[in-house]
Amino acid sequence: MVGDLIEILIVMWIVALFAFAPLGYFIYMYTMKSGEPFGDTEPHGDNESKILDLVGVALHALKKGLIGGK
Repeated sequence: MVGDLIEILIVMWIVALFAFAPLGYFIYMYTMKSGEPFGDTEPHGDNESKILDLVGVALHALKKGLIGGK
């Protein structure tokens, strides 16, 4: 009975280690690079994107059609 409890405890520790390993790795990498988890990255929105341009054009046309058209 005590052996079963110890076995379950060991299995739970192994599962917990595998479950939280990615979180620990992310925290480790975040602290290693002075607050930059993925190195030098550009701030969001600085670089142009064709998809964002197409969505902007589509939204503009939709707004123009709903407001200006009948």
